[in-house]
Amino acid sequence: MLVGTGSDVGKSVIATALCRIFLQDGYSPAPFKAQNMALNSYATPEGLEIGRAQAVQAEAARVPCHTDMNPLLLKPNSEHTTQVVLNGKPIGNRSAYDYFRKEGREELRHAVCEAFDRLAARYNPIVMEGAGSVSEINLRDSDLVNMPMARHANADVILVADIDRGGVFASTYGSIMLQTPEDKARIKGIIVNKFRGDLRLFESGRKMLEDLCGVPVLGVVPMFKDIVIEEEDSVELEQKHRSLQQGKVNIAVVLLRHISNFTDFNVLERDERVNLFYTNNIKDFEKADIIIIPGTKATLDDLYELRRNGVAQAIIRAHKNGTLVIGICGGYQMLGQTISDPDGIEGSIPQLPGLGLLNISTVMTAEKTTKQVEFEFEGKMCKGYEIHQGISRPSKSPLKGDLVRGEKSPFKGDLEGLIIQGNCIGTYIHGFLDNPSVIEYILKPFGQKFPSKENSESLEDFKDRQYELLAEHIRKYVDMERLYQIISFPAL
Repeated sequence: MLVGTGSDVGKSVIATALCRIFLQDGYSPAPFKAQNMALNSYATPEGLEIGRAQAVQAEAARVPCHTDMNPLLLKPNSEHTTQVVLNGKPIGNRSAYDYFRKEGREELRHAVCEAFDRLAARYNPIVMEGAGSVSEINLRDSDLVNMPMARHANADVILVADIDRGGVFASTYGSIMLQTPEDKARIKGIIVNKFRGDLRLFESGRKMLEDLCGVPVLGVVPMFKDIVIEEEDSVELEQKHRSLQQGKVNIAVVLLRHISNFTDFNVLERDERVNLFYTNNIKDFEKADIIIIPGTKATLDDLYELRRNGVAQAIIRAHKNGTLVIGICGGYQMLGQTISDPDGIEGSIPQLPGLGLLNISTVMTAEKTTKQVEFEFEGKMCKGYEIHQGISRPSKSPLKGDLVRGEKSPFKGDLEGLIIQGNCIGTYIHGFLDNPSVIEYILKPFGQKFPSKENSESLEDFKDRQYELLAEHIRKYVDMERLYQIISFPAL
């Protein structure tokens, strides 16, 4: 089990690497995180919902993702409440206070332990991941995901510390010393992550940390930027406020307050023809070649904010001037005529007018759609997945989607979740922009800038190569022989 001195220390990435390393070494690993808090989720083959990080780790292990890998998913929404997803299905919204009360926790604890037991019967080893800081002693009695889960699984625990944020000695020492004697004995190693500079400069620090904590440092892992692993949360998006660039197709993604599934844009972001950036600057939308409204956990709340800050009006003006506007999931709902929430599924806003760029209206519903989908686009088979609440229907005459810039519709089939009208595309399909035929279609009008590009490497092959590179990186800097020695013997 990998636990952390805090959030965003790199537990998920190291767990991903270990899934691939154990696979390379002939084992049958699978990931597990009892409780995940994230807006970036994924639909399993069975049409159920889990955190995206565990789906990525399952990819690294080359096994189908399953809700047993992340039985409890918390998806924060707009009014200080969180949607609780248990075994892939939402069971309601709860405030943070209600969720962390001791009452009712045993039912959730029983569910996540059962999920682990089912998973452990099918795979070996299980690469477990904790959440946030392992030393939040005020939450010890209600904790489901850190040391209580390690005790249930009889797991050896490795503490991951982030040296880049500073205070690595204090955070590591404190995280260990604040444990109960039983839990402290489970912590068998330390990995210092996100190191910058010459590793030789930390040799003395490594020895000091071992002496201080009485636990071996299994590795000091340098920061990397040349390996692409999908991010679990939106912390990094704040650093992607790039400006417009000459000689590129400038794609502006609206930086929503409750943005979700931002991994929809990873493939576009890597395309050398594209300059993709996140912004709320009205002037950026006036100059962008393409505007994308992404998914959101709080569609009405984010739409209200876009109307308040002038972004909605800027998008409408850009669309009138010929700019291609794409909406995905919640962004798709915003492009319609109206969004209604008569039962208060999202919160206190009962209805708002949409941007009026698509001839649809949306009604929020308690039932959630989660499924993987396949569709044909420009003669090529494509795939993606849907995770959304709400049903979108034609608001006037039936939508045909048969004319796009004077051409025949590029997609086949009666797809409720994919509509093209003029210079506007709306879809419920996450992963829509992962498909090469879709990317070539939206970049086609800019062909005078760039020739059409045929990717020789599929997305699946690209991802697999990144997992191989990540495994190589971790093997280089983590003492895997010592790690195998630790996990070859039962935990205390």
